[in-house]
Amino acid sequence: MNAAHEPSVPTWEIFCQVVDNFGDIGVCWRLARDLAARTGAGVRLWVDDWAVLLRLCPAAGNIDPAVGGVIAGVELRQWAAPFPAVEPASVVIEAFACEIPETHLQAMARRQPAPVWINLEYLSAEDWVAGCHGMASPHPRLPLAKHFFFPGFGDGTGGLLREPGLLERRAAFLRDRCGREQWLARRGVRREAGDTCVSLFAYEQPALPALLQAWMKGLRRTHLFVPEGRVLADVARALGRGGLGVGDAVSKGALDLHVLPFTDQDGYDELLWACDLNFVRGEDSFVRAQWAGRPFAWHIYPQQDEAHFDKLEAFMACYTAGLPAQGKTALSDFWLAWNGRGDPAAAWPAFAAALPALGRHAAAWGDSLAVRPDLVTRLVEFCSHSKASAG
Repeated sequence: MNAAHEPSVPTWEIFCQVVDNFGDIGVCWRLARDLAARTGAGVRLWVDDWAVLLRLCPAAGNIDPAVGGVIAGVELRQWAAPFPAVEPASVVIEAFACEIPETHLQAMARRQPAPVWINLEYLSAEDWVAGCHGMASPHPRLPLAKHFFFPGFGDGTGGLLREPGLLERRAAFLRDRCGREQWLARRGVRREAGDTCVSLFAYEQPALPALLQAWMKGLRRTHLFVPEGRVLADVARALGRGGLGVGDAVSKGALDLHVLPFTDQDGYDELLWACDLNFVRGEDSFVRAQWAGRPFAWHIYPQQDEAHFDKLEAFMACYTAGLPAQGKTALSDFWLAWNGRGDPAAAWPAFAAALPALGRHAAAWGDSLAVRPDLVTRLVEFCSHSKASAG
């Protein structure tokens, strides 16, 4: 790690504000590292919440946020007011509809040639995404045009984040019979035949007590791993505890609970690989669960007027297209219940019974996604084409 500040003008620049706690910065930090590693070009990442970045990248604690520093080829800077006068990059990415500071927009307009300006949108499987991907929107006052870049699952979209070597790392972890067992042993778990390992990363979940009761009364043991996060308080209440902290372990009936520290992104991948079922939330963990090739349940970020259900149902329709009717119904019923439309405990037995089939489907789904170009590949191609067209 090199924490020394490098004032040179980068090729790539990403602006990110926290909306979904860790998720938005998680996506941007992953994107920035991948761009730096693959292109060999300078990358600058602006984040408004340095505390969130520190959870994902503890090494950033060695950096003065006001001055910045370089980690993994990425110059990290805190986005604060007043915004510093810096030369814009060749490509400027505003993530998830954040607004670039006016002074920086003015600097972008003065730069010759003007930067390629990208609005990186949220991931969606909705039908309209392919039609809007790549569209340009001229600025009303400045000689700049913003291009909308939509991550997605099919042709005509921006693809999914997937760094080189990810699937090989996963395969090596799973191929080594001791790899998973050692991961569990380091957390005090000895997995017996028939046990189920579950990771839980979710938003607040009022329906959790009944689901935990179902696991406590189950015929098979459930090892539940809960990283620090928003759902931990609900877990504590469901178990009749005043609170839970890192390192705590609770056994009730057939349920064994293990509270894990919040980990970096590579460590979170191993948690997903080690478990038989993963509860994920937002966007970053949602995508990583798909690359894990394991059954999962998605807690989507809630929006006003329940607009998020359109997005949830669009993905379920896409994801379950190759599933037999019984597995499709079990997954859809449980996912909808987990997101507030139904009772997760009531939907659990059918979902649990479908897990073997869902596991095979998850692996096949990941393989089908892996043959498509990833987000960074498509982003680099798009920006190269945009620069050539402007020239």
